[in-house]
Amino acid sequence: MTNTSGVNLCPPPFWDATLFAQKGGFTDGRLCQTVGEMKCCLPCPMTDWVYPDYFVTLTAVANWVSTASLICCAFLLLSWACLPVEKTNRHYLSICLTIAVLLMNLGFVIPLAAQPDQCYDKITPHSMKTSKVCGASGSFLLLGGWAGVMWAFLRSLSLHLQICWQVLVGRSFMIFAQAAGWGIPILGIVLALVFSGLSFRFGATCHINHQNSLADFWIPLLLFAGLTVVITFATFGYCIKVYLASLSDNHASSGSSLPTYTNSVKTLSPRQAYRRVRRVISLQWRGIAIVLIIIADVIFFSVIFVFQDNIVQSVTHDPKVGEKWALCLIGASGDKNKCLKEASSLVVNDATVTAVLLLLALNGIWLLFLLGRWSMVTGWAELIIGPLKKNKKEFVSVDARTETINKETRSYEMLSRDSSAEVTPVSPVKYASNGRRTPDYFGRTARYHAPARSFSSPNPPTSTTTWEAEKTFAAPTSPTPYDRDPLGMNRT
Repeated sequence: MTNTSGVNLCPPPFWDATLFAQKGGFTDGRLCQTVGEMKCCLPCPMTDWVYPDYFVTLTAVANWVSTASLICCAFLLLSWACLPVEKTNRHYLSICLTIAVLLMNLGFVIPLAAQPDQCYDKITPHSMKTSKVCGASGSFLLLGGWAGVMWAFLRSLSLHLQICWQVLVGRSFMIFAQAAGWGIPILGIVLALVFSGLSFRFGATCHINHQNSLADFWIPLLLFAGLTVVITFATFGYCIKVYLASLSDNHASSGSSLPTYTNSVKTLSPRQAYRRVRRVISLQWRGIAIVLIIIADVIFFSVIFVFQDNIVQSVTHDPKVGEKWALCLIGASGDKNKCLKEASSLVVNDATVTAVLLLLALNGIWLLFLLGRWSMVTGWAELIIGPLKKNKKEFVSVDARTETINKETRSYEMLSRDSSAEVTPVSPVKYASNGRRTPDYFGRTARYHAPARSFSSPNPPTSTTTWEAEKTFAAPTSPTPYDRDPLGMNRT
């Protein structure tokens, strides 16, 4: 039945779907139910009708926390780019993981800055085709989530290879990590945008639509997240095994004098293996912690969002699921506060949603605390204050100032070639009576007596010394081999 009168025949707060165009925005995102021959839809946005009024404030707080997280990521990236490596200890795994978190934070910061209108009309939410803010925020969120999971997976894999298999990850692993860490997320977001799309569904940030979302986004994302968890716990299990084996090892590894091949796992004693594992973990515990935090946040967000998405789809396809809540809204004349209890069974509660948003927003702050160093602050201080110190005048002593004022210079004497080795006295320096004064310890005449064989003067030595063998008890000079009798050489 088509409503040609232009009058809303649905009970408030619902709107007749025939009053609006069937194209434009995300029409599949309408929450509608059939009442008789009419199709009545809930006004957009849906979150305004199923959550309390303070839910908007909670989401805004989460977006501001994302802004602070974005600043922390930017500080880390600038420090790694501008400061020397001894100040930052930068590594490509940390840099790429920080870039991924920064992209994910942009998905929450862009709507905070743009303040977009979530609805195309009164019942239809905007899609990525009708809102540029929706396309940008949703794309950054999906790309950042994909990249965060991939770089957490690669960091966990790198640690596992170093600890459990003693593999030195080098240039080959770096090339593989760059290809997989950015190639798979780009491929994943292309598939998600083509086969699912984005729209305003929960809050001011666009999310992926329900259609094909499990196959092209959620299942692959959770697959790599699950592999990361498995690899991380396998590494922890190996560490526990090595620690327990070291407790039963009674001999110290350093007490053996026999040479061992340290690159082989089989030649390491349990205590040696434990020391090696402990050394690696002491250097990598920050990376392990941030990997676990990001993976936990992504898995938590994925589970909550998929659960919420399935509930909304069930309400759309089965009118009986939301019938009690719809009748409550009609009976209350559109007062949502009287029907929040009935709506609580249709959505995830506001406390859980706020916790998910805050956990995602805090990732950048965790990165700063775990990957940042105090030497970065000192490095920036040296970088900024260093050029200012160079412009300052050099320190001038009081003695130099006094001599400049009185225009008195010290007298020096240069030795000529024809002069003797005797040094003439130098007149002591006179200082102003009103200034700082140094006692004259060298006022007395000093003479220098040159040694007999001194060549410091250009004059030749007065006498030559000859060498006499008798005075040195040297053996007499023997005849040359040519003067000996060959027949008498062996005579006794």
